[in-house]
Amino acid sequence: MSLSDIQNSIKAEEKQAGRAQGSTKLIAVSKVQPDERVKAVLDQGHRIFGENRVQEAAAKWPSFKAQYDDVELHLLGPLQTNKTRQAMELFDYIHTLDRLKLAKRIATMRDELGQCPKLFIQVNTGREEQKAGIMPEDADAFVAECRALHLPVIGLMCIPPVDEDPSAHFSLLRDLAERNDLPELSMGMSGDYPAAIAQGATCVRIGSAIFGERVPPKA
Repeated sequence: MSLSDIQNSIKAEEKQAGRAQGSTKLIAVSKVQPDERVKAVLDQGHRIFGENRVQEAAAKWPSFKAQYDDVELHLLGPLQTNKTRQAMELFDYIHTLDRLKLAKRIATMRDELGQCPKLFIQVNTGREEQKAGIMPEDADAFVAECRALHLPVIGLMCIPPVDEDPSAHFSLLRDLAERNDLPELSMGMSGDYPAAIAQGATCVRIGSAIFGERVPPKA
């Protein structure tokens, strides 16, 4: 598929779900993609991208941002506390706020830097031991703790288990967000974004369907 194919598919899914056209933001996930593929998507006019690792993004995006106006960058992978400053200087959005220690570190860096990316709280809807995220039953309290720190939390994010129907997880996330008056839902990837849009996703994170299969970094 191409970028335009995905954009048209998102519009069709929005229409089918009775949602406003353009209500779903497409994040092109450029992690482990060669620069020439990223440049090709930039040259088509797309400006919203996602990366999983701070280090990789720091090597890739400053030069692209110098060449292209209005690039919007989203951190989609886990954030180590010691990378918080670098992440906050580079990214416009962080989707993986998942623990109080990190929330406090972001608050401290916000006070030092005088600015803060917009934040999503990651919820472990499948309660998977190997996966990051706040447990669903702890989400309300964690939202309150982040608000007490005056952090700009705008929504929730999840990655459903690969072997389960994603719709139930997307529905759970939507209910948690509605209960906490959070307008944004980061959910849905290349394999399940139609179900995410049907459940109200405001951001879908699509990589391989746009760029092709990832290219592993050289050893």
